Amino acid sequence: MNFPALTGTLDRYIAEINQFPLLTPEEEFAIAVRLKKFNDMVAAEKLVVSNLRFVVKVAHEYRNYGIKLADLIQEGNIGLMHAVKKFDPYKGYRLISYAVWWIRAYMQNYIIKTWSLVKIGTTQVQRKLFFKLGQAKKKLEALSQKNPEFGEIAESLGVKTGEIQEMDLRMTNRDVSLDAYINDDSGATHIDYLTYDGENQEAALIKKEETEIVSKHIAGALAKLSEKEEYIIKQRVMADNPMTLQEIGDRYKITRERARQIEKQALKKLRLSIPYTGETPALLEN
Repeated sequence: MNFPALTGTLDRYIAEINQFPLLTPEEEFAIAVRLKKFNDMVAAEKLVVSNLRFVVKVAHEYRNYGIKLADLIQEGNIGLMHAVKKFDPYKGYRLISYAVWWIRAYMQNYIIKTWSLVKIGTTQVQRKLFFKLGQAKKKLEALSQKNPEFGEIAESLGVKTGEIQEMDLRMTNRDVSLDAYINDDSGATHIDYLTYDGENQEAALIKKEETEIVSKHIAGALAKLSEKEEYIIKQRVMADNPMTLQEIGDRYKITRERARQIEKQALKKLRLSIPYTGETPALLEN
């Protein structure tokens, strides 16, 4: 199909589609019958272009959701084309009466899909609340001249209070891009103020490489130690809950200082046995 595309300004697009004449009920019926009987694409195009202005009208109903009007119109146009394809002129109603449901459905799906990185509107109740919550709030506020309670809104919409609270929270807190500027006058982005107290990537990578090297060669290195040295390394350096030097000394009936000397000697042997060209692995630091 060939009809105006939203490649220029919105005003220009609206001016172009307003040039297409509206069809009378008789004209629409005859054209729709041609499409249904003969799959006439010229007929399909006429049905679409004559109703493009209604898509723009429906798009304005959703202008408060922070979505570009042009994007909504494009989605609505897809819905209109889908409706034209399925329209049955013998049912007795006008095309736009049937198509408006598809136009709104495509627009609503687009709004929900782009609203948040976290899925929203995954159930029928959530979809209803997404588009009805704001309207219900304003209606109740106008009647009582005060902010309505969640319970009042839930009762008016026939849903649970908890569902109102959850949707209100999700709609109030929008996603913010870390690359977005703090304000129009600042060159700083949100990510500039994001702090991280853990290891940086370079330190984490070094630690990972050290661990892999030590794990790969530790078995062979331990085999070069004496029985006492191997025991001390395993219980003092490699254990999750290391023994104290005093406990090592008591086991081998040696002084605490002697146990420390043996540990130091064993660590030195390990360093010489494990190939490493960078910094000393944390496991072998003394």
